Amino acid sequence: MANLVLAVLTARRIARNAAPLACALALGGLVVLDAAEPLPRLAAAAALIVLVAALVQRARRRAAAIEASALLDLEVGALLVVATFAAVLRLDGSLDGDAHAALYVVIALVSAFARPGASLLVALAAAALELAVRSAMAKRGAPIAWSAAAPHIGFMAVFSVLNAAILRAEISRVRKASNTRLKAEIERLRDDARSYRLLSAPAQARGAAQKGDDERLARSGVEEIHQSVLFALRLLRESLDLYTAMLLWQNDAGTHLRISELASDAPNLSEGPFLSGDGVFGAAITQRAPVVIGGLKPGYKLPYYVGPSPVRAVCALPVFEHGQLRGVLVVDRVEDRPFSPRELELIDEACRYAVRAIQNERVFVQLERAKIEQGKLYRAAEALGAATTEPGVIEAGVTSAREITSVDFAAVTLYDEAQKVHEIRAVSGDGVGELTGQRFRHNAGLVSMVLQNRHPLPYRGEYDEKRQIVFTRRVTPPSMPSIIVLPLVVHDRPLGTLVLGSRRRAAFTDSVRSTLEVLASHMAVSLSNARMMRRLEELATMDGLTGLLNKRAMLEVADQKITAARRFSRRLSVLVTDIDHFKKVNDTYGHDVGDVIIKGLGDVLRRAKRTTDAVARFGGEEFVVICEETDARGAMLLAERVREELGRTTFHAAGSSGPVQCQVTCSIGIATYPEAGSTWEELFKAADESLYVSKRSGRNRSTAWSPSMRSGSGHPPALEASAPAKPASEPPAPARSASAKPASEPPAPARSASAKAASEPPAPARSASARPAAAAPAPQRRPPAAGGGPSPAGHDGAPSGGKRAAAPSLSPAQGRAAGEAEPRSKPRRPPEVDPTSKPKTAA
Repeated sequence: MANLVLAVLTARRIARNAAPLACALALGGLVVLDAAEPLPRLAAAAALIVLVAALVQRARRRAAAIEASALLDLEVGALLVVATFAAVLRLDGSLDGDAHAALYVVIALVSAFARPGASLLVALAAAALELAVRSAMAKRGAPIAWSAAAPHIGFMAVFSVLNAAILRAEISRVRKASNTRLKAEIERLRDDARSYRLLSAPAQARGAAQKGDDERLARSGVEEIHQSVLFALRLLRESLDLYTAMLLWQNDAGTHLRISELASDAPNLSEGPFLSGDGVFGAAITQRAPVVIGGLKPGYKLPYYVGPSPVRAVCALPVFEHGQLRGVLVVDRVEDRPFSPRELELIDEACRYAVRAIQNERVFVQLERAKIEQGKLYRAAEALGAATTEPGVIEAGVTSAREITSVDFAAVTLYDEAQKVHEIRAVSGDGVGELTGQRFRHNAGLVSMVLQNRHPLPYRGEYDEKRQIVFTRRVTPPSMPSIIVLPLVVHDRPLGTLVLGSRRRAAFTDSVRSTLEVLASHMAVSLSNARMMRRLEELATMDGLTGLLNKRAMLEVADQKITAARRFSRRLSVLVTDIDHFKKVNDTYGHDVGDVIIKGLGDVLRRAKRTTDAVARFGGEEFVVICEETDARGAMLLAERVREELGRTTFHAAGSSGPVQCQVTCSIGIATYPEAGSTWEELFKAADESLYVSKRSGRNRSTAWSPSMRSGSGHPPALEASAPAKPASEPPAPARSASAKPASEPPAPARSASAKAASEPPAPARSASARPAAAAPAPQRRPPAAGGGPSPAGHDGAPSGGKRAAAPSLSPAQGRAAGEAEPRSKPRRPPEVDPTSKPKTAA
């Protein structure tokens, strides 16, 4: 259904995009038909209306588009060509009249605004339409003027090619000139910003992320300085009746002066730059004091005027900033009137005002830059705080580092302090496939030294691959002149490193390094939190002994899988597994051996399950398996495989009296969706009933649920599998001595059906002098409830959430009848069983 909807939408989109071009082709066909035989007036009027509407609609869309597509250019050009042919035929009646020249204008216009490919297609369409019109006119008896068609087509090609070539060449020239002027203006702005100390380094040595911010701040700062200085110069010029007031700023080398700002009406001012030692400039700089000159002759030469100077008095004051010479303020006037001390004081005040404006703007730029850096760190901290997994933290950290500075290579290594091993967990940039997942021991490389010293390396980020090693001699990053390795440390505990590289020299300046160190500290904290959260999730959803899902997590998974099975009408099976006589194992060998057996069964289930299956320890020695896409027969095969593998497994553990080797068996109940139920509660109850049947039928078997269990008939299920040999449900007894009673001892007298000898566990070893045991007591079973239902929990054969309680026994000396309740007593040693006896199986 989804593919059909997608196909319909695609067809609609193609039809909508091709409609204007199809309309142009249809209208061109009408023009050809009109040439063969004039159309009726009504049909011609309707075609004209459609043509004008389509042309206006596509032209308006083309004018609104900033950069139109080639298809849109082709549509507009084709409609224009069709309209021109129709007009020429209606005006001249043929294609050989004077109106045909309008077609060349249309071809030239289309070539001017359309893309080259669209222009070529429009010219070919015009040529084809002309040939079609001439062929159609021949059907009316008019001769085909092929000799006239060839020049027309040739002129179309010439107009198209020449117009496109000449116009595009002119556009390219204008664009190039504009780019040159723009670059010159930007470079002048950068020079001004560097001269005012608004930029601490050339723009070429800064990262792309920081370059844009610096240029924006420098542009605004330079404009503010120019406005402030221009205001001071204009105020000084008007108040002192000056001809020119000009501030010249010295370059970093101190060799030249260039005009920073001026207020003058002089037409013959030189643009500069000027040598610092020229004329009045050199005198003011050398004396480091104001230089005042009056009574200048008309032929006196001043450096900043082209030709004779028109002024008679000039004053040059050196401009200082923190005791360092920064420039010269020059004022002059046409009147031959010397500058008074009061006027010199005003000029000096203007100098100080200009310096203060530059200093204020420099501070403002620094604050803005700090604000930008803090914004980047805030976004980085926000992204790192939102990441809750190790891959998420690593990705957020690398992305934030790229935002802070231009980075061509980034890698994150994680450190295993117990094994002293580093692992490259993530790589961004060059060498992703080669470095990701590489592991190496703690060595003398930069990564190891950074974690050992808790300090970024190398110094200033200057990397020399001939003398320095980042990871190992075999595992190396791409060749780069700038690499910095930052430690990821939390509470003086090393977690790993952040490795950043750039192909530019001096990419990691002091300001960038300090910001990256703060980022690394945030990244280390987030990485530690992600590990802690992962550990908490494991503790909340996994069983601590077996590593499988716990009961709460299994209930969530069960709801999801049953919902999916109901939605897609799939089969689903639930297996409930319980270890036989597990209470006796704990009482005989100890709980530590019991834990080993539980872990062993968990490993068996983990190996037997598929990737889509879910296994959980439901409580005590009880396990649950949920199998998707599995019917009752497939679940029985899995249950038998688990049961047989567990029976073949020998568990080795350290018991209270020495090493212990033990073998156990298990009973399994199976329920399948939807026959056994449609909810988790129903399925689990059905599987639990099947487990009861396996327990009552002698253990060490698998039972699939059948409707007869729910009906209460008490008959065995239809699908049941059991062990063919000696019942493995009995915990093994330690080896007996040679003088022990032989295993062929005749069996005890027959007892009632409720105390069968086959269900008796084996007895521990006895010495030769021990008194022969009487008939072994049989474990008492509670009579089944009315209707053949399962026995109450806590008795033999009833699975429980924790360790199983020992079944009460009958004393043969008392001669109690089978099925009578016996008071709970102290656990006794299990009696011996004839090894030739066979397990009791279901009827």
